[in-house]
Amino acid sequence: MTWLFSILMPVVGLAGLVIAYKTYNELLALPAGNDRMKEISGSIQSGAISFLKREMYFLAWFVGVVFILICLFYKPHGFYTGLAYLFGSACSALAGYAGMNAATSANVRTCQAASENKEGDALLVAFNGGAVMGLSVASLGLVGLGLLYLFFHSPEYSKILIGFGMGASSVALFSRVGGGIYTKAADVGADLVGKVEAGIPEDDPRNPGVIADNVGDNVGDVAGMGADIFESYVGSMIACMAIGATMVLAEGTAESLRSAYMYTPFVMGIIGLLCSIFAVGRMKSLKDSDPAKALRDSTFIAAGAFLALMLAYMVVHRVFFGVLGFWHWLAILFGTACGIGIGLIAEHYTAGKPVYNIAEASKTGPATNLIAGLSVGFMSCVGPLFTILACIGLANWCGNVAGGADGMYCIGLAAVAMLSTVGITMSVDAYGPIADNAGGISEMAELGKETRAITDRLDSVGNTTAAIGKGFAIGSAALTALALFAAYAQTITQGGAEINLSILNPNVVIGVLFGAALPCVISALTMTSVGKAAGEMVTEIRRQFKEIPGLLEGKKGVKPEVEKCIDISTTAALREMRIPGLIAVLAPCFVGFILGAEALGGMLLGSTVVGVVLALFMANAGGAWDNAKKYIEQGLIEGEKKGSDAHHAAVVGDTVGDPFKDTSGPSLNILIKLMSIVALLIAPLLV
Repeated sequence: MTWLFSILMPVVGLAGLVIAYKTYNELLALPAGNDRMKEISGSIQSGAISFLKREMYFLAWFVGVVFILICLFYKPHGFYTGLAYLFGSACSALAGYAGMNAATSANVRTCQAASENKEGDALLVAFNGGAVMGLSVASLGLVGLGLLYLFFHSPEYSKILIGFGMGASSVALFSRVGGGIYTKAADVGADLVGKVEAGIPEDDPRNPGVIADNVGDNVGDVAGMGADIFESYVGSMIACMAIGATMVLAEGTAESLRSAYMYTPFVMGIIGLLCSIFAVGRMKSLKDSDPAKALRDSTFIAAGAFLALMLAYMVVHRVFFGVLGFWHWLAILFGTACGIGIGLIAEHYTAGKPVYNIAEASKTGPATNLIAGLSVGFMSCVGPLFTILACIGLANWCGNVAGGADGMYCIGLAAVAMLSTVGITMSVDAYGPIADNAGGISEMAELGKETRAITDRLDSVGNTTAAIGKGFAIGSAALTALALFAAYAQTITQGGAEINLSILNPNVVIGVLFGAALPCVISALTMTSVGKAAGEMVTEIRRQFKEIPGLLEGKKGVKPEVEKCIDISTTAALREMRIPGLIAVLAPCFVGFILGAEALGGMLLGSTVVGVVLALFMANAGGAWDNAKKYIEQGLIEGEKKGSDAHHAAVVGDTVGDPFKDTSGPSLNILIKLMSIVALLIAPLLV
């Protein structure tokens, strides 16, 4: 059976890539609007590609150095692990590039469909642009892991696949942090000078920071998020496989059946991609319904099909091989439900009554807006945390019922289940920045209020889908980190060393406190980076308004110098992303080799707990502040409108929330996973 699934993984992955490419070509065949729209879209696309090229140049040096270190010092199989690391880095970078290229092509075509008063068609175009990202992430993950598993599927060689996960994590952290700094530097700078100081509309063509802001949506929320989810996707499968490779089988179970525990997470990836492809195709029949309902239903369709097929797989395995079965499937059900539950909770706090409460609080000024937003952010942590702990407890219970050694394995299955239909969940998430860009293009191309009204409705839904995607990413990061933690502990004990991870062990407590400090450090560094870069952007936009005659007055033929703003964001992002990235890679090595394996285990625990709480708080608070501003702009708050005092207060809250939800919060997802997978990689060296 192992050889069959080893071949199926890359084959199904390649099929997914073919469908993604076909979807991309269908997008390119759609009308791209008038010359002005094409010019704006071209500027966004060239700016995004230019940033990615410069970012990849830096990453190539970093990846090259790490590759050499792995080859020299990692024993055994250092060279093969290093090759896996290079392969994982390349697949992650390629997934981000493919998705960003599709998004920057879909934005103008979404705008064109909206200008023809075809809201359903505009929804479908934006969704299909995101689908290229979603299918690329899932397909490249299966191709990469499948090819490696084909050669390294035995338990003693399976650790080589950890290198693939570390490569994905390395690219993800730099892409997410760099993209987040880029987009928020441009967004905050453009908003502060344009909307707050000059009093001009959002996405006004007179504002030189607007194009940089739209570029940032793609490099941060598409390429960065794609790398983030790609890392979780492959990391969860690798962790579950590692647990299966090292777990103690129940008495009487043939050793030859260990492979079933190892390849099952990969089977879940295969089935999940097929179900995602099916759900993407079903979107055509849903496009004319309410946009939020259509996107939600597509996710439910994929999840339902996935659970049904996994139940059939488990029944066949139990009947013919005598391993796995109903209790393992039940853990998969809990993992899937956990992902959906976290998404629905995020939707409530970023699109429900709490958002209206923030908007109402804006009537009395920025201070009350900020207080209300902080309150919503803190409260929004409770539901997801209880959902995650319930999932962990129930999955562990399923494992204990199925077999005494299967508890952590079932938690690993739950983590994989949450991410198996990543093809559709990533499609829904990437839809958001495409709709946002479409709104910007409609404003800059002066297509009228009717077009902007459609793009604003799609964008408002996109804010919610983005918040759901961030909640989903955080929840999956928590379960993935726990599965990696279990694999780390099993690797240490399998190597012959004893490890005491009791809270009564002083070394563990030291590690916990050390790890708890790291998310705070990373958050501070990324927030400071956004502030510094935004300050540079503010200075440049003010200079252009002052020194370019007729720019602020909107005289015909006078254009802003957008290239200078793009260069400011690019330079700042590449400069500021390095220290957070190095900390995430070096911290586990420092603790593991200096303080020992027990302290490293404590560090992983501390960083995971604090990182998940901070990430949830920042993602949901930022999303709620953003939508509170949009609700006022759309006239949903009685007596308030764009330009009112309440709107100005909401803009302040949104400006504070931007680096929360798009830079600092998302960077913590990757921090806890990257440190966990680095710890798993160096575990054999600590024995």
